[in-house]
Amino acid sequence: MSALLELSGLVRRFGSGRAVLEGVSFALQAGEYVAIMGESGVGKSTLLNLIAGLDRPDAGSIRLDGVELTQLDDDALTLLRRRALGFVFQAFHVLSYLSVARNVELPLELLGWPDAERRARVAEMLRAVGLEDAAARAPGELSGGELQRVAIARALAHRPRLLLADEPTGNLDPRTAAQVLALLKAQVAANGGAGLLITHSRVAAASAGRALVLDGRSLAPLPP
Repeated sequence: MSALLELSGLVRRFGSGRAVLEGVSFALQAGEYVAIMGESGVGKSTLLNLIAGLDRPDAGSIRLDGVELTQLDDDALTLLRRRALGFVFQAFHVLSYLSVARNVELPLELLGWPDAERRARVAEMLRAVGLEDAAARAPGELSGGELQRVAIARALAHRPRLLLADEPTGNLDPRTAAQVLALLKAQVAANGGAGLLITHSRVAAASAGRALVLDGRSLAPLPP
């Protein structure tokens, strides 16, 4: 069976030609939730940006559900991101001028979901993240943990094939971080897709089904 995500020989160079990623290959199956660790500067966020089509490799292949991303133009990549990917960032990126419900609803509106389906899905996702009573509140009224849960609800509302989470617990206290990690894992499983978690934390990595270490050239299992 083909992998949901397949990376082959990825190379990305910056500036004077220094390779941040050099020949990285990796496969992610549907249903998997994988953590990627590594020292600062080894290319973890670069790898995520390449997978998301926000950056382009200098060489190599990126296939998502059999589609070769390196052959898509910018408009096609934008549409693919909107339909197939979900993002959760350390900095939340929740829109301050929209209510909690509208933040979650916006991706569905951009995808053309009918009004009734949008409202039902927003309500479902807010219940899933424990924020059903906060639908009308402004982001400025929420704690950091609540904002991260809004970001998770928004990222997963359209049932993406692939969730990309970049240090999603870096700004959270340990208890809230544990809640967020459990929520991410549960929601990826519920949606039937797959997830990649970028983290510096072994505790966070332990929440995933498997953990890998990136050294710029390869992804290897995390040593005990």
